[in-house]
Amino acid sequence: MSSSEIRDVAEEVADRLRRRGIPLGGSERPEDLADLLAAVESFEAAVEARGGDLMVDDLNGSQPDDPHFVLPQRAPDESIRDYTARINEAAGRVRDHPDISA
Repeated sequence: MSSSEIRDVAEEVADRLRRRGIPLGGSERPEDLADLLAAVESFEAAVEARGGDLMVDDLNGSQPDDPHFVLPQRAPDESIRDYTARINEAAGRVRDHPDISA
């Protein structure tokens, strides 16, 4: 993959993350963005598996089904790697959370 193609993919990934309410600075490395997107998608899959509704349980929602189902907010000075690790930890907690669809 050429550097131009990598840049284009990274821009698309960054756009997908921003649409989910995740602030980015614009200087993130493509591999860090890819890891973050994978963590976010893993978290979202865990929420759905436990009966959460991603349209309700998002960063912009005012009344989530369950606060555990809301993606953690990124701290202003938090690195992408630290934020990714925190999302992965939150996904683990969601997987252990009771299913609310039952």
